[in-house]
Amino acid sequence: MKCWDPRIEEMPREDIRRLQYRLLKTLVYRLYSFSPFYHDRMREEGVHPDDIRALSDIRKLPFMVKSDLRDNYPDKIFVAGQEDLVRYHVSSGTTGKPTVVGYTQNDLNNWTASLARGLVSCGLGRGDVLQVSYGYGLFTGGLGLHYGAERIGATVLPTSVGNTERQIELMQDLHTTAIACTPSYLLHIGEVAEKMGVSIRDDTSLRIGILGAEPWSDNMKTRIEEWLGIRAYDIYGTSELSGPMFCECTEQNGFHVWADLAYVEILDPETGEQLPPGEQGEMVITMLQKEALPMIRFRIGDVTSYDDEVCGCGRTHPRVHRISGRVDDMLIIRGINVFPSQIEYTLMTVPEVGQHFMIEVDR
Repeated sequence: MKCWDPRIEEMPREDIRRLQYRLLKTLVYRLYSFSPFYHDRMREEGVHPDDIRALSDIRKLPFMVKSDLRDNYPDKIFVAGQEDLVRYHVSSGTTGKPTVVGYTQNDLNNWTASLARGLVSCGLGRGDVLQVSYGYGLFTGGLGLHYGAERIGATVLPTSVGNTERQIELMQDLHTTAIACTPSYLLHIGEVAEKMGVSIRDDTSLRIGILGAEPWSDNMKTRIEEWLGIRAYDIYGTSELSGPMFCECTEQNGFHVWADLAYVEILDPETGEQLPPGEQGEMVITMLQKEALPMIRFRIGDVTSYDDEVCGCGRTHPRVHRISGRVDDMLIIRGINVFPSQIEYTLMTVPEVGQHFMIEVDR
């Protein structure tokens, strides 16, 4: 199966832009009318829904940042009423109060559809066994991939995290063909397997890794693929967006951002100006169809670039490249901007380093 939803995934670019504009216009009117938070923000910026006359007018809209969610904890930004909410997920809240994300049934349907598209795009389908080794429960990763895999007819092995030796045994016994987890946990699985006398490459059916939830470099990807004998695909999402949503295809040249669900901008983090394709900056995302917790121009803080060319796989949606770091992780060393991922990229070329390292800034 090439595409899960060819009508959407291969939609002509002009049709995509027209669809995005209609969705944006509807979203802005809805939030201006029914969300005190967004209504006040737009009035402060001097913006009215009638000012959005083209897709490019999105730059007139105010930004949203993570502190807005913390300051309005737990659910003051929600637009859907309690009677329309069918689920909550909650972030870990490592920098303060956790982020509470509510979902309507339509939100869950769109989330599942986005992952169904992504899983098919990296080669999964009916007959595959997906071992989901992300956390379940309040964390968004496990359940999102679980339902996406079931939607495409794959078999789900919901191992969650931990109990690694048991995971390896089940991987062998139940013929896991794909695993979804963090890159570092997959490396750990490989190490534990070797101690057990098991070769992931030779003694299992594993052929695909769907890896995310933490930064990882191209060199780490190469090391995983060569060591374990699989193809490693990047997946991206945050709790605020719904969870993991966007995945690489078999071309492995960036993850597709489904343009009917999200509008992506790459901005200069200092000036807030939009950057052209290929230039690195801060990723900003507008969720075009979210109902419970809408997101307009959400400044995620992740640093990346995007490509607007049609992908070799035939999908017409834009692609965002591997996350190189976070705006607040950047180090300035002798006047040069350096991200931890760049240090990792270099270290991964040295076999003696192994799989783990620590960066320490001493001045």
